Amino acid sequence: MSQPTATLLISCPDSPGLVAKIANFIYANGGNIIHAEQHTDFATSLFLIRIEWQLQGFNLPREAINTAFSAIAKPLQATWQLHFSDTLPKIAIWVTKQEHCLLDLLWRNQTKELPGIISVMISNHSNLEAIARQFGIDFYHLPITKENKAEQEAKQLELLHFHEIDLVILAKYMQILSPKLVEEFPNIINIHHSFLPAFPGAKPYHRAHARGVKIIGATAHYVTEDLDEGPIIEQEVARVNHQDTIADLIRKGRDLERLVLSRAVRLHLQHKVLVYDNKTVVFS
Repeated sequence: MSQPTATLLISCPDSPGLVAKIANFIYANGGNIIHAEQHTDFATSLFLIRIEWQLQGFNLPREAINTAFSAIAKPLQATWQLHFSDTLPKIAIWVTKQEHCLLDLLWRNQTKELPGIISVMISNHSNLEAIARQFGIDFYHLPITKENKAEQEAKQLELLHFHEIDLVILAKYMQILSPKLVEEFPNIINIHHSFLPAFPGAKPYHRAHARGVKIIGATAHYVTEDLDEGPIIEQEVARVNHQDTIADLIRKGRDLERLVLSRAVRLHLQHKVLVYDNKTVVFS
């Protein structure tokens, strides 16, 4: 098993010497940097960096790193996140009736591709309960109507807090989340087809086929109060042609959705995504 590491994700106004100041904090405390990548957005003069180092031999105990680094970060007007590779986040998956993204995530998690603990499934239908039981995951069926939406979302939030969930994945969860829920729990990743804004609403593949599109795709993004307009984490496309039926488009689209969602979740769990100005820097 690899040695545990610490990762800092930092954003701050750009100025000379930032890399040296941050790297020296780690070096001065006996740390060995194994990954470092930075980006400057010249339009906003914002500096963003991901830096990872080995904890073995590091002089500061984990609980003291944030406090110690704040002495460096505050004069730089920086915001930052500190993560440890051996601290596995707890994940909730929300679903409706489609199982393709759900099964892909569960398989990848079982084979250790996704470093996290999937402990909860929440659905507005009971169709996928058997899958949750098969994988030993707690399943909660919370039907949602216009009349009970606020009440059910309150129950969803209670479950997230009770299970100490760090990340929610919407694996084809066919409900619009209220701004209140997103405000109270902002760590949510969603997957949808990339026809938007061309073919919003129901049956996008049928209408795309009728229009004769040549490319279909999928997009994974963080959820915000603005529907389907959150910061994009990952995207992929596939070419289609006149021989493809509606069923072909749906099949190819599901393949893309599985791939894109798993990539986005992995990048998030590996702490390689920094959000700013409603967009992301995704470090390699």
